[in-house]
Amino acid sequence: MTFAEFEQLPNPKGKRLELHHGEVVEVAPPKHEHYRRQLRVRRLMESLADPAGEVELEFAYRPTPEHECWVADVAFVSRERCDLIPLDGYLGGAPDLVIEVLSPSNRDAEIEEKRKLCLGNSSREFWVVDDEDREIKVSTPDGRTVTYLAGQQIPLFFAPGSVLSVEDIFS
Repeated sequence: MTFAEFEQLPNPKGKRLELHHGEVVEVAPPKHEHYRRQLRVRRLMESLADPAGEVELEFAYRPTPEHECWVADVAFVSRERCDLIPLDGYLGGAPDLVIEVLSPSNRDAEIEEKRKLCLGNSSREFWVVDDEDREIKVSTPDGRTVTYLAGQQIPLFFAPGSVLSVEDIFS
């Protein structure tokens, strides 16, 4: 299915649709614990992101132009790129930072696919927040992945000198 065809579909009640490689995927809304973690990350980043860009929840984007429309749990998009998003459209490419909060329904292959797609299409970082192991994996386009644990801080590329504490994210 093309993106133009996808845009014409109605959203099913209680779910949202994404387009992955031309295939329509139904996604259930996040459960309360998942949403609270997303909100916690967003709140911690929001003041640090201004004026460099915006931090949003459940952010839709088109990593490639024709057969894709994905949604990030949490996303940071630079001010310059935000200003280019059509009011009736979506971000072209992936957000500068995509943060995925793991759910029991996530498969390793699905997260890896999303990581590669984002890092190959504009993302500077891709984070995986793992509540069960209380760790955050930060991947970059150069193929590096760093795992942050309790007692560590994650530097924020969009706010030089600023960091997020792993404990703050999981508190």
